[in-house]
Amino acid sequence: MSEAQGLERFVVAQEQIYARALEEIRRGKKRSHWMWFIFPQLAGLGRSAMAQRYAIADEAEARAYLAHPLLGARYVECVSGLQDLIGSDAVAVFGDVDAVKLRSSLTLFETAGAGALVGAALDRWFGGQRDERTAELLGLTIAHPAEPRGDSDNEAEQD
Repeated sequence: MSEAQGLERFVVAQEQIYARALEEIRRGKKRSHWMWFIFPQLAGLGRSAMAQRYAIADEAEARAYLAHPLLGARYVECVSGLQDLIGSDAVAVFGDVDAVKLRSSLTLFETAGAGALVGAALDRWFGGQRDERTAELLGLTIAHPAEPRGDSDNEAEQD
């Protein structure tokens, strides 16, 4: 199966639901089932049949996804829609499980070269924390921010 044929699974999956998914993102509340093929994750993370079907094999496939004229543009459009929202609580928008998937997807596509928009989304929605498991599967090391030092005000804020 060629790379283009492999990506066709996303085009087909998005065909009937993309407009609805984008609308839900722009309204700030995901209600239907599209996370796997709108914000795909790296293979090895999801266990469900849907997660496995729409898993991105590796960084090369993620780059191909971004370079695809339809899929790449849609990914950027969805992240832009997310960035246009007021607030920064991914769980409020996506729910617990899908917020984790979003962070994984953003981490993957940032690594694949999606640009500053995706990095800014990670900074805003996840406090700059990249998904460690995605990074591990890609063979990357994530630098952790330094622990706060010093006064009791910093310590109180961490509670």
